[in-house]
Amino acid sequence: MGNICRSPTAEGAFRLQLEKHNVVHLFEVDSAGTHAYHIGEAPDPRAQSAAKKQGVDLSSQRARQVCQSDFDYYDYIFAMDGNNLATLQASCPSKHQHKLALMLDNLPNNSEKHVPDPYFDGSFDAVFHSLSAAATALLQKLIITQQTR
Repeated sequence: MGNICRSPTAEGAFRLQLEKHNVVHLFEVDSAGTHAYHIGEAPDPRAQSAAKKQGVDLSSQRARQVCQSDFDYYDYIFAMDGNNLATLQASCPSKHQHKLALMLDNLPNNSEKHVPDPYFDGSFDAVFHSLSAAATALLQKLIITQQTR
């Protein structure tokens, strides 16, 4: 939604995996919200704290809203829940709809599809762990896909 909790956490978790596998140079990663609530703001301090416990620094990130050029530029755009996915689908050109998915769809055999919004319930640590698992699975998929080309 506003790009201060889940999306920056997902970005940070994926960047951590890129660093661990020494493939940062192969990827461009960014996060954005579907709404303009917090443009220019740093991630929620609680999200930063949860990430920092795992060795991830989110402090340099700034909230922004998804723009039309993102649909052309990025190969993949992941939403945190069904509402945000629907918002993205509504504004995404039909030729790029295939780029949209839920982040947790990257987890094999996972029945949970939506990352809960920790803003009100404070589940920042659990959200980091969930997104970290999804980021790990995503990178594995991308590496396997690249190796089979």
